Amino acid sequence: MAVTKTHPIKSTLKAAIDYILNPEKTDGKLLASSFGCGLETADIEFAWTREAAGDRGTHLGRHLIQSFAVGETTPEEAHKIGMELAGAVLGGKYEFVLTTHVDKDHLHNHLIFNAVSFVDYKKYHSNKQSYHFIRRTSDRICKEHGLSVVVPGQDKGKSYAEYTAEKQGTSYKAKLKTAIDTLIPQVKDFDELLRRLQEMGYEIKQGKYISFRAAGQERFTRTKTLGAAYTEEAIKERIKGVYVAKTKTLREDKKIRLVVDLENSIKAQQSAGYERWAKIHNLKQAAKSMNFLTENKIEYYSELESKIADIMTAHDAAAKAVKEVEQRMSDLSLLIKHTTTYRQLKPIYEEYRKSRDKEKYLRGHESEIILFEAAARALKEMQIKKLPDLAALRKEYSSLNDRKSKLYEDYRQTKKQMQEYGIVKKNVDSILYPSQSKAREQER
Repeated sequence: MAVTKTHPIKSTLKAAIDYILNPEKTDGKLLASSFGCGLETADIEFAWTREAAGDRGTHLGRHLIQSFAVGETTPEEAHKIGMELAGAVLGGKYEFVLTTHVDKDHLHNHLIFNAVSFVDYKKYHSNKQSYHFIRRTSDRICKEHGLSVVVPGQDKGKSYAEYTAEKQGTSYKAKLKTAIDTLIPQVKDFDELLRRLQEMGYEIKQGKYISFRAAGQERFTRTKTLGAAYTEEAIKERIKGVYVAKTKTLREDKKIRLVVDLENSIKAQQSAGYERWAKIHNLKQAAKSMNFLTENKIEYYSELESKIADIMTAHDAAAKAVKEVEQRMSDLSLLIKHTTTYRQLKPIYEEYRKSRDKEKYLRGHESEIILFEAAARALKEMQIKKLPDLAALRKEYSSLNDRKSKLYEDYRQTKKQMQEYGIVKKNVDSILYPSQSKAREQER
């Protein structure tokens, strides 16, 4: 499980980068990587890109932290996950420095990236949508690596420490929820609940929202932050036995969903109402699954298996094609950046080489010379002996970008088909081969 958070860097970019590169935290900088810049020259290269873009904004970069549960992964794997996250989120368009810190009980990645793209000079827009994309991407990558993921909606307002503590049942919020849940069946009214909580050592603050503070706790906790079932009104209703959890009004569900395994469903065994709903749900899903097969002209089970195999092959091919295009675009973006920097700063570097007082000239043009030498090293590492045509590189990049959009559409389509056919097959298996289906589930 990885928890992510991000914040802007408005000053002291170099200090922020130096902090995350601390050798004592990064195993002697073995767990440090960069893209589009050098580890030691990142702040200068970030600034050069912002200057080229004409950026006068207050954000110099962004700092993203990705934390992992204790003992769930290794430093090397955590770093690999961080690189995959940076690649997926930034798309090879922003310089970044990534480090993995090993100085705490839990491993955590630090990713500092430029506020402006060196490819198109556009600013990185941070908002709820971009943050949720980072979260979803982090969860997907963690899942691919066999790590647990955060359940959506269950960690709202929690820090990493709170999330881990609640998982272990040790956070103040978790203890308060447990205390309230335990007392509700025992008390006759809300006042008695408050009295019992005071006897347990809780300090109470009443106002617009009721709050509690346990012994040793620094701040009060508003019960409304514990969830909808813990507001003052909800607690009173729970004591009276009239509380009804609020649910969203659902539109007609046209999607095919998995049938419920009634025999192994604890909820169905405990609730007659849920069991009735599940039986109706299963009938509807069975009918939808059969209609789906009819609409897609699938008459035999072997045809269904063959169709799924074809879709999986197409999906894998689309995913591979997307990755190949993205890799080429990433290589091109770096080549364009370093070639542009080299061409622009070569005259200054030539003047530096010819100058009689090199130290004086260096003092006046230190950043430009550092950037030129970094670009020259990068081009040498890329085995570029002759500077390429920038116009041709940009044309190829644009063409690849168009191709990537089309490939992504193919990828999304095959992914959707894989999900649909996968659900239909599971439903068909549960209907035609119930005993085998249950055996397979138990093996998992």
